[in-house]
Amino acid sequence: MAVPIAQPASNFATWIRKLGTSIGRPLFAVVLAMIVGGIVIMITSSGSLIDRYTAATTAYQALYAGSFGDPQSFSFTLVNVTPLILTGLSVAIAFRAGLFNIGAEGQLAVGAMTAGAIGIKATTWPGWLLIPTMVIASMLAGAIWGGIVGILKAWRGAHEVVTTIMLNWTAFFVADYLINGPLKDPFQADQTSSLLPQATLPKVSLFYNSTLGTFLPKIAQPEQYLVDVGLFFALFALVVYWFITSRTTFGYEIRVIGQNLKAARYAGMPIKRNIFVVMALAGAFSGLAGALHLMGQFPNNLISTTFSNDTTGFDAIGVALLGRTTPIGILLGALLFGGLRQGAGLMQLNASVPGDLVFIIIALVIFSIAAEFLPAIQRALPKWMSFGRGTSLVPNITGTSASAAVVDLPENGNGNGTTENGAEPAPEAGESIPEGGG
Repeated sequence: MAVPIAQPASNFATWIRKLGTSIGRPLFAVVLAMIVGGIVIMITSSGSLIDRYTAATTAYQALYAGSFGDPQSFSFTLVNVTPLILTGLSVAIAFRAGLFNIGAEGQLAVGAMTAGAIGIKATTWPGWLLIPTMVIASMLAGAIWGGIVGILKAWRGAHEVVTTIMLNWTAFFVADYLINGPLKDPFQADQTSSLLPQATLPKVSLFYNSTLGTFLPKIAQPEQYLVDVGLFFALFALVVYWFITSRTTFGYEIRVIGQNLKAARYAGMPIKRNIFVVMALAGAFSGLAGALHLMGQFPNNLISTTFSNDTTGFDAIGVALLGRTTPIGILLGALLFGGLRQGAGLMQLNASVPGDLVFIIIALVIFSIAAEFLPAIQRALPKWMSFGRGTSLVPNITGTSASAAVVDLPENGNGNGTTENGAEPAPEAGESIPEGGG
């Protein structure tokens, strides 16, 4: 008599389960932040309960209208999205290796300063040579700035959070000195000269009108759409990031290092080299963000104290966390954060709600993800009501090994915490890496 074989779950059901696991936490974090933000508006408003509720809904309507309500507002939002995507990739690729890159803002500053210095000094170069030089130089400068952190982490055991914060301030003050010194515009205070036209990037609308618009309908009043072609660089960077992390041996190695450093060392992976390369790539992404924003946005110059007051590199942490370090997630997270930034002004103008509310929402999103409220709620629910708990949001960002990580080990592993010849296991992930390793 034939024994019936259990049928596997349908592909659709499996896809639904994976989708629920992947978007559950980010979606819950955003909804929770919006609800708490609405409560804050109601508490700080005056009038009856209905008046307070109306004030909250009006504020969110204005926030949406100012960010995604019409093509022009959406183009303004995309101006913010471009650097957020690139700095989000910078933070995300470090997360993949178990590193916490707080230095995206400093790396962005170094990249912008390098591109700006070349653009201001090389005024006789043609655009076809100047723009690629500025882009490549900004990436190299950011890679060097990030690589310093990688070297200190891999060979000296210095914690990357401390070194990136210190290098941030170093970059800010060096940029301040250059803007007020060698690169200062002689006719302006606390700023550099604007880049010449051959060193700038065109707006997407103008680029479209001059290419596809020659045989397709043109965009009317293209000057009012401020997003520049740097957005295409950011979208291409998402593809590069996906390819590196999903289709290369290096991407697999950094994922293993981030999830279980002991397993990576046991498998003979070059840990030190990979840590250095990861931080260099992180710096290159952020350096490119600084250069593209400078080259694409009027007045195409550098202003003193801009970098120390900018929050792009720090918002990138929320973008990477909200996007669960995936390319699509980072794109959506950048759209959300960019929209919050852009819509704050109209919300304050139309609803009389301070624009600082968006910073409260951003902070609540990060707090909700970091505190892992949704997994705690899922554990309290009956099993049939949960989409599944899934894995942790980001691998090993606190420096501890992930005991539950699934990693392919060599065949001679005996699974009892020692190697086959009885040697003691390698140090835990939080310990410094010995000089002879990797």
